[in-house]
Amino acid sequence: MSQRAVVEVPRLLEKYRNEAVPLLLKEFGYKNPMQAPKIVKIVINMGVKEGQEDIKILDQLAVEVSRITGQKPVVTRAKKSISSFKLREGSPIGLKVTLRRARMYEFLDRLINIAMPRIRDFRGFSDRSFDQSGNYTFGLTEQTIFPEVEYEKMKKTQGMDITLVMSVKDRKESKRLLELLGFPFKKS
Repeated sequence: MSQRAVVEVPRLLEKYRNEAVPLLLKEFGYKNPMQAPKIVKIVINMGVKEGQEDIKILDQLAVEVSRITGQKPVVTRAKKSISSFKLREGSPIGLKVTLRRARMYEFLDRLINIAMPRIRDFRGFSDRSFDQSGNYTFGLTEQTIFPEVEYEKMKKTQGMDITLVMSVKDRKESKRLLELLGFPFKKS
């Protein structure tokens, strides 16, 4: 007889299934819960221009990103040389992580409920950052808002871009989904 590991469902995923989906079905007139918009993946990108000169900075930032996301980042490299930027083809210039399923919901929950309230003078994110496909992209100026980052071991403060990829093709539906999950938008 095999024992199966009990996997705890992330809190934000339960909120999505129990609260957001029924409201989205009612508001947008979907007939099936599978038609409701959902977050497909979260892509976190960190451009590190010092990565080509000092690999130790890139390594330390990779450790911090893996603590924040719970997943090891991929080192992105320059596709071509650009002499005015002193950039060589193949040199490391950033880090990237793609989160899906349970890790994605756990990261988004920590981001909304723990990290965002720690941003100084925070009044919400703009609702103009949706692209044509309904995906939402925003930037953070420093990684110190996450409690997983040890301030004493940090070598450099670094910003990051976070993209929430949605399963819908409409900005209005994407924005409503994020509002129901508790994402803070600026008051218009």
